[in-house]
Amino acid sequence: MTSQLSFDVQLNQQARTAAEREQVLANPGFGQIFTDHMISIDYTEGRGWHDARLEPYGPLVLDPATAVFHYAQELFEGLKAYRQANGSIVSFRPYANAARFNKSALRMAMPELPEEAFVESLELLVQTDKEWVPTTEGHSLYLRPFIIATQVGLGVNYPSKTYRYMVIASPAASYFSGGVKPVSVWLSTEYTRAAPGGTGFAKCGGNYAAAFVAQRQAVEQGCDQVVWLDANEHRYVEEMGGMNLFFVFGDRLLTPALTGTLLPGVTRDSILAFAADLGLKAEEGRISIEEWQAGCESGELTEVFACGTAAVVTPVGTVKGADRSWTIGDGTPGTVTQKIREELMGIQFGSRPDSYNWIHKIC
Repeated sequence: MTSQLSFDVQLNQQARTAAEREQVLANPGFGQIFTDHMISIDYTEGRGWHDARLEPYGPLVLDPATAVFHYAQELFEGLKAYRQANGSIVSFRPYANAARFNKSALRMAMPELPEEAFVESLELLVQTDKEWVPTTEGHSLYLRPFIIATQVGLGVNYPSKTYRYMVIASPAASYFSGGVKPVSVWLSTEYTRAAPGGTGFAKCGGNYAAAFVAQRQAVEQGCDQVVWLDANEHRYVEEMGGMNLFFVFGDRLLTPALTGTLLPGVTRDSILAFAADLGLKAEEGRISIEEWQAGCESGELTEVFACGTAAVVTPVGTVKGADRSWTIGDGTPGTVTQKIREELMGIQFGSRPDSYNWIHKIC
């Protein structure tokens, strides 16, 4: 099934050579270098979505009074394209990202994009820039769809009447430099990521901008990442940075429930779905920092890991707060964390069965 939009295709006449591309793919980092093309679709109130196009990657020309610069009316998504062992290129649950994109759009008073158009835009960009999809094990092509308010003017009474949806792509190695290793986390009791009724569940840039000061504080305290607590009591665990958390109690998984302040991660949802296949019981609930510490000290809580599209599955090794610190297990990646990571990446890269029909073939 295809969308009703017709994409105009303008190929980049100054695309990088094969040698230049291979040099990038040898050590791509994360989100630093982008492919040769991008997708753009415009929206005008009363007309809807129009002027869909694939064009050379390059700068945007926007008026200084463009609404996005002043009122942060924008949002984004993140997903990946994977090169499987048989040579095919696939994505993982793109319609779940499309649905979340539209849920975020409603919260930000922005127009929804038909899911078919969202997926078709990804397909066209990846098919055009397929040589940018890495062949190195564990590497992928990170896709960043986003939408910005483009109306010019400083009035704040109403949302913008014009928007631009875009997709860019970047070859990606491991999100955390040094590969998979336990991260240390800082408990943020001074700052809050989101509050009930706010935009915590929406993937909008304001959530991330508000997080930078706490992340900087975490680094100053010698930690890799910040852990967010609830806005009311500053006791209950919500997220790690921009990632969902799972707590492992032997063969039981617990992840903070979606209350409207947490991002409903696609990776989180996938783990909840296949956990039983690995002999694990997964549930949603809540856990306080006191329960987290006590569980580790008693040995009942054996592992903790964070998950998300960019970082996949990342073990948490140590916790530090203003008045406490402790180690999870022996501080090394646990067997359950490794099993879940291997299962998830196995599905994405084609070495394990796709029992849930999550893989979407692109080319």
